[in-house]
Amino acid sequence: MSQIRAFLAIDLDDDLKPKINKIIREFKQIDANIKYVDLQNLHFTLKFFGDIDTEGIDVLAERIENVVKDFDSFNIKIKGCGAFPNKNRIKVIWVGLDEDHILKELHDKLDKQFNSLGFDLDKKFSSHLTIGRMRSAKGKDKVKNTIESFDNVDIGSMEVNSIVLKKSTLTPSGPIYEDLIEFKL
Repeated sequence: MSQIRAFLAIDLDDDLKPKINKIIREFKQIDANIKYVDLQNLHFTLKFFGDIDTEGIDVLAERIENVVKDFDSFNIKIKGCGAFPNKNRIKVIWVGLDEDHILKELHDKLDKQFNSLGFDLDKKFSSHLTIGRMRSAKGKDKVKNTIESFDNVDIGSMEVNSIVLKKSTLTPSGPIYEDLIEFKL
């Protein structure tokens, strides 16, 4: 049985990537050990599946279709910058959403469907776009100050009219994402 590493995501609109890149460039001026996400890989993760059997993709797609048929396209407002787990122990630097109640509802309904297939429910869902991962504490205070300076940054709005099941292939130079199935809202 062959397996792939997979996740379900919302891709970031191309016209918003220059604004995200401007923020990344600010972080790059800091002498810190941060691995940045390639602009073409920026996305909002709805569900990370990990390694799944390729034979199960049809069942997964059927469950996703059952949920998305009840959703129309909707807008999200991308705003703010933060860190996981928190600003004092930075592992992930992210850009967030101002309001995400429709996105959260979509996630929760999908998560219930995936749980019925044997996937764990997400303990905590937080809509965010990962822009970088800190590999060490080097430059942490400057990184924290930069995160705080972008606390209320307004990136813009985008319409969510589809979600995509993606394959992720890990390589030494970073992950390579491949779209498997797009689901229209």
